[in-house]
Amino acid sequence: MSTNAIMARILRDLSTGNGTGAGLLGGDPARCARAIGVDGIAVSLGTNGSLTELVWSTPGRSSALEDAQFTLGEGPGLDSYVHGALIAVSDLETADPHRWPAFLPEAAQLGVRALFCFPLRLGAVSLGVLTAQRATAAPLDAAQTDEALVLAAAITAALLAGGGRRAAFAQAEPHTALHRAAVHQATGIISVQAGVSLVEAIAILRAYAYRTEAPVLRTAEDVVARRLHFRDNHDGTAAPSGNRD
Repeated sequence: MSTNAIMARILRDLSTGNGTGAGLLGGDPARCARAIGVDGIAVSLGTNGSLTELVWSTPGRSSALEDAQFTLGEGPGLDSYVHGALIAVSDLETADPHRWPAFLPEAAQLGVRALFCFPLRLGAVSLGVLTAQRATAAPLDAAQTDEALVLAAAITAALLAGGGRRAAFAQAEPHTALHRAAVHQATGIISVQAGVSLVEAIAILRAYAYRTEAPVLRTAEDVVARRLHFRDNHDGTAAPSGNRD
């Protein structure tokens, strides 16, 4: 099957919800990755300037990479979503270390060397970002970039046709739906425990996860299970405590 025929089939599956990759979007994300010449892809949706939900991805590095960006609150995918611009980094080892100081070491540890982030945007509407990754340093060629842009546009159209971001969260399969539901719940709990805003609460959660080198999802689950409690220190900070509510 020719490359054009493969991409045509992928786009048809995306728009109809058909394909071997059951989930929010039709089609197989691994097949999409192969079609644009990368090792993996992920689609994360955003709200209020943050990428909040991973809804479609190849397994392994791509989902771990999205969780790293979410935990750290920085990375090429987040910048692509916030600024609505394509961000291509063909070699993360030569990237400016000051741009994503916490993210770059995490990406290296995951074995990711190249990242290409395409915003899912139509006019003023920004839904999220499509992130493609490679384990080797190399740019996308012109044809691969064009294929990725077409894929990003098709994903955006499929999400909008399905009712947009809110509907996308509701329609996602169990393995992707509210991938970070525990984080949302933990953020509310920390807000009450520490007497801070939700924005400050997620920052506290992320900082603690980063400091303890634990995934933010696991830290959130500890908060929800009341194994971890954040008390108000009355000095503008919050610290973990073993005390229960």
